[in-house]
Amino acid sequence: MTGNFAATIGEWARAEMERAEAVFQTAAQMVANEVRTPVAAGGRMPVKDGNLRNSLLASTTAMPQVKEGQAKYTDPASEIALTIAGAELGSVVFLGFQAAYGPRMNYGFVGEDSLGRVYNQAGYGFVDAVAQRWPQIVAEAEAKVRFRFEAGPSLPT
Repeated sequence: MTGNFAATIGEWARAEMERAEAVFQTAAQMVANEVRTPVAAGGRMPVKDGNLRNSLLASTTAMPQVKEGQAKYTDPASEIALTIAGAELGSVVFLGFQAAYGPRMNYGFVGEDSLGRVYNQAGYGFVDAVAQRWPQIVAEAEAKVRFRFEAGPSLPT
């Protein structure tokens, strides 16, 4: 009987770890999706040609760096999804925009830029807004994965 109880507890613990990892990965993917949601679709991301949106990069090793100068980025959705799917519970998923104008679009800019142009541009706060929602995003992710694990082993009563 002791062996059966230990096996049951072991199964339950494995299922809980799988569930926690699924919540972590789902929440990270939700952040990546939400931060890239255009204003026109209810988000806060300003989209003119999609380049800023496409400059989002995911990494499990370091924060992606802003690249100086102009660059054309392609849709990173599948790369982001693969990076997040490979992230283990307890690791860190870094999400960062590479486009040089990303910080200006998020935080705004008042003053003269390096080319002598004068701006009084309000920021959109697309990164900050999603970061502030982290507790709600985790709760939403938990709700999304909860039913996948309900059929698993449970503690004996």
